[in-house]
Amino acid sequence: MYKILKIFLIVVLIPVLTLLFLIGYATVTDYRPDSAEHLTNAGTVTIPIPDSSVISLLIWNIGYCGLDKQMDFFYDGGKGVRTPTEQFMLNYASIDRFLQSQDGVDIFLLQEVDIRSKRSYRLNQVERLSGEFDGFISFYGKNYDVFFVPVPPAQPIGAVNSGLLTLSRLVPSTAIRYSFPGKYGWPTRLFMLDRCFLVLRIPVSNGKELLVINTHNEAYDDGSIRDQQMAYLKEFLVEEYSRGNYILVGGDWNQCPPGFQPAFSGEVFDTIDNKNIEPGYLPADWQWVYDNTLPTNRRLDIPYTKGETRTTVIDFFLLSPNIKLQDCSTIDLKFENSDHQPVRLNIALQ
Repeated sequence: MYKILKIFLIVVLIPVLTLLFLIGYATVTDYRPDSAEHLTNAGTVTIPIPDSSVISLLIWNIGYCGLDKQMDFFYDGGKGVRTPTEQFMLNYASIDRFLQSQDGVDIFLLQEVDIRSKRSYRLNQVERLSGEFDGFISFYGKNYDVFFVPVPPAQPIGAVNSGLLTLSRLVPSTAIRYSFPGKYGWPTRLFMLDRCFLVLRIPVSNGKELLVINTHNEAYDDGSIRDQQMAYLKEFLVEEYSRGNYILVGGDWNQCPPGFQPAFSGEVFDTIDNKNIEPGYLPADWQWVYDNTLPTNRRLDIPYTKGETRTTVIDFFLLSPNIKLQDCSTIDLKFENSDHQPVRLNIALQ
């Protein structure tokens, strides 16, 4: 009888109690950001930029430096959880070196930048990257703060602290993190991201403001959460544009632009669970800006192999009508150190 009870405790009761403790502790410590949070580092004294300014930007989801071309990932149907230490450090060094090589960029909009997460070997990427760029101010908007992600059971992801990092030469009057609406059901939401967008308000000499928005929308839902997020963002954009402001949004939208048609060479377009932004989302004079000749994201079910791995474009820009597009191009890094590719944009206020 004692032996049976012992087996029951080991096989059934202890795992159940552990799970209940995990969910209970996650509920108590759940990250609950305010709807709007002012970030530090915004300028107390700012000099407005000219209303004819030409500005260069670069967006890149760096995949916490852990999703290189050799990596597959269990969330996407692969098997991998964490890239080896040596490869991770190589990824970080290569990403850092590339960013520093981008002469003339005024603002970097980065996603999936970690602070001492298990998946990124406890490296404080925000602190390291923020210290690498002389003349830039850094702004961090957290969107993932979980003390322990319990999947996959055999090799849990563990602690994650991650978010959006904006690096800017231009000094904003304010920097604000806005929470996106939409949540998974309990208890799943305890271990998922709390999505947000990060807004820099940069004064312009004509009395208006340039709003530079760093976004990272939902990825793994059935599309309903993304729809809520897009509706919230639309209301924000329309209101700000009605005030005469210039608006630029860039980041990882986790959906394709309206009416997107790829013109890739030698790549397989990813149509699995494909979602496009609705064509009538905003008036026609707003500009969805992207390079359709190169993919910006690849599926992680297998290591990257051109012509076999499914790819798509989910990293792009949105410009209000009072901004003139000069050029936009995806930089082909062949997914060497991240599952996303950087996109560079040049614009002029008008």
